[in-house]
Amino acid sequence: MVVKKQSKLPQVAALRQILRRRSSLEREREAEAPPVDVPKGHFVVYVGANRTRFIVPISYLERPEFQQLLRQAEEEFGFQHRMGLAIPCDEGVFRSLTSALRH
Repeated sequence: MVVKKQSKLPQVAALRQILRRRSSLEREREAEAPPVDVPKGHFVVYVGANRTRFIVPISYLERPEFQQLLRQAEEEFGFQHRMGLAIPCDEGVFRSLTSALRH
C-alpha cells in the first residue's frame, strides 16, 4: 500500500480564501458600526450643500419639525445610500431648528 503525500497547496489556497472572506466581513461590519465619536443616544446627519456633519440626539426623531426634515430627505435622496442621512436644508436653518429643539 502506497500512501500518497497530499499537496499542501489546496489547503493553503483554502486558508487564504477563508481569511479573505473573513476580512471582507470585518470591513462590512466596521462600515455598519457607528463612528466612535457619536455618543450613545445620538446619530449623524449631513446637512446642506457642503454636507456638514452634525451629531444629534435620537429624541429629535419624535419632534414634528425634525420629522418634516426627514420627509424632505426621503423625497429628495431616499434612504438607500451609504453616505449617511443627508438633510436637504440650509445649514443655518438647521442650526436654528436644532437650537430651538434643545429648549
